[in-house]
Amino acid sequence: MPSQAVMKPTAVPTRRAVLDTLKCEGRAEVRALADAIGVSGVAVRQHLLALEAEGLVAAEDEARPKGRPVKLYRLTEAAARYFPDAHAELTVGLLGSMRQAFGEAGLNRLLSVRGREQADEYLTRMAGATDLRARLDSLAAIRTEEGYMAEIREAPGGGFLLIENHCPICRAAAACSGLCEAELQVFRRALGDRVRVERTDHILAGARRCAYRVTE
Repeated sequence: MPSQAVMKPTAVPTRRAVLDTLKCEGRAEVRALADAIGVSGVAVRQHLLALEAEGLVAAEDEARPKGRPVKLYRLTEAAARYFPDAHAELTVGLLGSMRQAFGEAGLNRLLSVRGREQADEYLTRMAGATDLRARLDSLAAIRTEEGYMAEIREAPGGGFLLIENHCPICRAAAACSGLCEAELQVFRRALGDRVRVERTDHILAGARRCAYRVTE
């Protein structure tokens, strides 16, 4: 059996939890990681050292008004392989073929039809949720199952943020901007006409996540 030092990060549950937490938070110090995962700071430091050695995590000092700088950890680009882009090459190829066969307008119509079908599927699964928060929690659970690492947070000034910390179709979305617009329409249809959904963060625009402000 291989030693823990040479195991893949995904083979060590706590190490995988460190990766997932950094993916969701962007940057974090040891104490915050330990609290989020539920282990000691010593254990987190050991896993961070292993992840740094594999080139998956990098540390940087952040100055604070008082006291010493705080060391914050973040994922490197190499860590992206542990958050896969689902069937990227196949999807990009299919989108290109559909664009050639049907043109840009035809491709957008296909995406619109698929978006309505997807929203209806979500509505069926969200049927038991009554208020907006319950519907959002249900939607986030569905999106997490699909690989988006979704969560709901209260938004400053009221309403909620639907946050997707990973995009499993990022390469496809980069090749076809209509996918992102279709996704926004899916959320609006699934949450209802009286709910306003606005995108506030966009991975393709350089953000580390996609986020949507949701208000009634």
